[in-house]
Amino acid sequence: MDRAAKADLVATLNGVFSDTAVVVVAHYKGLTVADMQKLRRQMKQAGATVKVAKNRLANIALEGTDVASIQPLLKGPTLLAYSSDPVAAAKVAVDFAKTNEKLVILGGAMGATALNPDGVKALATLPSLDELRAKIVGLVQAPATKIAQVVTAPAAKLARVFGAYAKTDEAA
Repeated sequence: MDRAAKADLVATLNGVFSDTAVVVVAHYKGLTVADMQKLRRQMKQAGATVKVAKNRLANIALEGTDVASIQPLLKGPTLLAYSSDPVAAAKVAVDFAKTNEKLVILGGAMGATALNPDGVKALATLPSLDELRAKIVGLVQAPATKIAQVVTAPAAKLARVFGAYAKTDEAA
């Protein structure tokens, strides 16, 4: 990799570290290419990204960012998983680590808060941003539906009463 490519990678990583909500660091030693492709695919579906970068370049890119607390974790073959959704990257990484023991989660950062492996696992148990939005929409819609049912109920009862009187008049 030449100097220009390294400078571009450092600038790209610095932008990523500045803009993302969460960064998860993990060792990937022993993962096959197929496993890495599967992990990348799962991350992409969740709206997250996986990047393998030289630790030295990643350390340079971390300077001046909120997630600089992950610098001590960058030793050995590490990968970086990140997303703008605070839960997506952690959730996919923890789920993948459950099925594949060669992916070892070292920790991460959520904003300026450093996370140990247990913190990343706790973050993965939280509902994602889309799930929270769906719950809020459901909570907002439920009372509106009930109000509509209560408002229309008296009119429906009146219609049934009038219908019953009409039938008795026709029979007589």
